[in-house]
Amino acid sequence: MDSAPRPKGPANPPAGNGRPLGLPMVILLILGAVALATLITGNATQGRDSIRYDEFVKQVNDKNVASVVLAGDHLEGTFANEMTSESPGAKPQKTFSFDLNPYLREGFDRLMQDHPEIKKETRTPTDGTGILMGLYMIVPLLLMAGFWMTLRKARDPLGGSGFLGGFSKSPAKRYAAGDKQVTFADVAGLEQVKGDLQEIVEFLKDPKKFQRLGGRVPKGVLLMGPPGTGKTLLARAVAGEAGVPFFSISGSEFIQMFVGVGASRVRDMFKTAKDASPSILFIDEIDAVGRVRGAGLGGGHDEREQTLNQILSEMDGFSPSESVIVLAATNRPDVLDPALLRPGRFDRHVTVDRPNQKARLALFKVHTRNVPLAPDVDLERLAGATVGLTGADIRNLVNEAALWATRHDKNAVDSSDFDYARDKVLMGPKREEVLTGREKTMTAYHEAGHALGAWLLPGVDKLHKVTIIPRGRALGVTQLVPEEDRMNIGESDLANRLTFILAGRAAEKLVFGEYSAGAENDLQQATRIARKMVATWGMSDRVGPVACSTSNEHPFLGRDVYEQREFSERTAQIIDEEVVRILGEAAERATKLLSDNRDKLDRLADALENREMLDDTEVVEIIGPATPRRAGEQRFTSDPAPVQAVRDSNPS
Repeated sequence: MDSAPRPKGPANPPAGNGRPLGLPMVILLILGAVALATLITGNATQGRDSIRYDEFVKQVNDKNVASVVLAGDHLEGTFANEMTSESPGAKPQKTFSFDLNPYLREGFDRLMQDHPEIKKETRTPTDGTGILMGLYMIVPLLLMAGFWMTLRKARDPLGGSGFLGGFSKSPAKRYAAGDKQVTFADVAGLEQVKGDLQEIVEFLKDPKKFQRLGGRVPKGVLLMGPPGTGKTLLARAVAGEAGVPFFSISGSEFIQMFVGVGASRVRDMFKTAKDASPSILFIDEIDAVGRVRGAGLGGGHDEREQTLNQILSEMDGFSPSESVIVLAATNRPDVLDPALLRPGRFDRHVTVDRPNQKARLALFKVHTRNVPLAPDVDLERLAGATVGLTGADIRNLVNEAALWATRHDKNAVDSSDFDYARDKVLMGPKREEVLTGREKTMTAYHEAGHALGAWLLPGVDKLHKVTIIPRGRALGVTQLVPEEDRMNIGESDLANRLTFILAGRAAEKLVFGEYSAGAENDLQQATRIARKMVATWGMSDRVGPVACSTSNEHPFLGRDVYEQREFSERTAQIIDEEVVRILGEAAERATKLLSDNRDKLDRLADALENREMLDDTEVVEIIGPATPRRAGEQRFTSDPAPVQAVRDSNPS
């Protein structure tokens, strides 16, 4: 079979192919010339053997110096006879040189006057400074000329062949189908979410199956949820299940200092994904580039909005035959541009929420696969005591437990290591400070007030541990653990929760007759809950069933990112008055509760001051069993910390 004719030409083309030297080579040549000039001028006076000044004086007194030449502070000369050094292995020398210290110049002049037989000559020093200055002046000019020549050669400064061509390339990381992939088996829990994404996997495996009946799988899937819930891991698992290439990039990587770079990177990224189709394109933290347009400093012409416009046009440009799925993740879906969420773009939204108890148990099993566990470790108990923790939190907890066991030279991680790690993650690390005197007593009563409130009030989460050992930024911590996953909360339970939060402050006033600055965090938590009761949940008769919350509340963290009020000054005043009323009533209930149980408060505070930390079993021994909880309660999802730790701030 005849082969195709080959073009004629030399078998071995000349080096460089006749092209001019590139800018990097020009820079290297210039730097080499400067280094060579520096070496020559710097070592011009180093060709002679050097001696010390005291050796020179000795040779002068021995009549062994024939002549000297002084050039500035540098002295060179010759011996009348060869000088032999006392050092072993040193060769005889006929010439010498050394640098004359200015402090020795007067003594050198007297020495020369005392020995007129020595021939003395003075010369102007030549150190090559002129050559170096000339090179230093010409280097910037050559660099500018090389830069200009390179720009002239570039067809497009942000295209693909010039000096700036690399800026336009997409920095997306590619994970090929043959690489070690993550699958749904590596994603613990989240069964409902994995079921929603299974359709995407089937489409990528067999696109014709869905196109046969005219169906279209969504081009974009938006994964939204709190940080640490596994959104990125899910995206990689979809690619691993389908066995297709996976491209990952962060939204912030599109934005650069040059105008047009972001849009060019978007074009290159989508082109690469189309060439590798079927494939998955994952954009993490898409809110960095996909925020609502028109709010930037440059109006509709700033770099971020131009990048977003390019993303929108690229998603519209997909033809039905191109099997490219765009996955994106964010924890701020409220700030995304509506054009991103319309049908045809990210029209399928998957919420990745905090795991329930069953999912937490699966997460503990996954993260402890390579961790040797002691027989007393109960993963179900750990899953029940970590309500509200995300997958990242559980992974961190297991890692802290393993590190703590390693520090104590254990062969396996036991339950005490997990208890230490949970306290460190939820309450913060211990501080070196030790409370003493009145400050320790006041902190003990403060935490005893919290603990007694949680022990006696119905509807409040179960008390797990109370301590007056400073942790993190807190002087003391009262830790509560929900007994079950709940999805809602009533007005009476919120009132009891406010009473519990303000019980520490009430204990200070009841015992010491004054408040301390340690209740700062308590007041912040209580005020936030009371304001939500009035302005968000309609639990005030004066305000009525009206939503008066700010319009920029974080959807997953439960707090305002920045305030943008959408109601009148009169309504704001009524809201403030109602918040003060609700908090005042909660403070009165807390004071009455502690007054009626003053003996239990004193016993609990004394034990806490002596032991510094009490768990729920020790509290039972001191003040008796707790008030029974209500059956069938549900969790309050708007609270960002279901595993609640009431921290008492350090006023310093």
